Amino acid sequence: MALNLSLCVFTLSLMVLCNLMTSYVVPNPYTCGPTPPPHAIPVDPNDVDPLQFALNLEHLEADYFLHSSTGEGLEKFAPELVMGGPPPIGAMKANLDDVTRNIITEFGFEEVGHLRAIKSTVGGFPRPLLDLSPHNFAKIFDAAFGHPLNPPFNPYTSSVKCMLASYVIPYMGILGYVGANPSLNGYKSKRLLAGLLGVEAGQDAVIRTYLYERAEEVVHPYNYTVAEFTVRVSELRNKLAKCGIKDEGIVVPPELGAENRTSTNVLSADFNSLSYARTPAEILRVLYSTGSEHIPGGFFPKGGNGRIAKSFLHET
Repeated sequence: MALNLSLCVFTLSLMVLCNLMTSYVVPNPYTCGPTPPPHAIPVDPNDVDPLQFALNLEHLEADYFLHSSTGEGLEKFAPELVMGGPPPIGAMKANLDDVTRNIITEFGFEEVGHLRAIKSTVGGFPRPLLDLSPHNFAKIFDAAFGHPLNPPFNPYTSSVKCMLASYVIPYMGILGYVGANPSLNGYKSKRLLAGLLGVEAGQDAVIRTYLYERAEEVVHPYNYTVAEFTVRVSELRNKLAKCGIKDEGIVVPPELGAENRTSTNVLSADFNSLSYARTPAEILRVLYSTGSEHIPGGFFPKGGNGRIAKSFLHET
């Protein structure tokens, strides 16, 4: 009897000790995160609209990349982020080689994370109606070259065409984040924007490097090189945005190169090699393909969502 009681006490003591050991966390003597400045707030009320505006571009990127690489969109991988928005028009799986598919797949899932991060920090809105059809991309590239391409440009038919279409999208997000940065006040808002900007810039660098490696290749069946495609797209975006040169192809005249010493332009930047910035109005003029933030079209047939984009539509 005494032996059994001792055994029970020993077992109970062992269980308590094990629980203590598993629940005890050794304190880390090192600081592993930023220390907010005194009296700072996580998200200033004025931070919400600029960060929510970015959801329009993040939705555009997410569904283009996911559909191109997997044949499935946001509904398949993160339906809660759709929030009842309509399905994209014309999106489909692209004919990609393995390396390109892996790159585009990673991009797609990164955009899912971006959508989640923004919506969990400042709230969000349903996915806007997106036009990711070959017809819409064809219109963009026709406008870039000033005449209809024959056959019409279709981003889903090859790896290089898919990457050229990718060239059209993420760069606008980078300029938007750079433009929004000075207006943010909350430390959590700034951390979110910095994290988004870092990955978007990385994506754009991958795309531009991929295309630069093929700069002199002719894009079949057209008689234009990859470099010419990027230059024409950048010129079109500058024209639509109406605010001077803030966009450059992968090859430029030396006067636009880094320190005026190079024609290589793997990264697009200003005289001091700093990223350009664009306002929401500039971005919408380009993404709508209309040259006006008040007239929807292009990737957003019914316009963007959120207070900023809607305010421009209400001004018409």
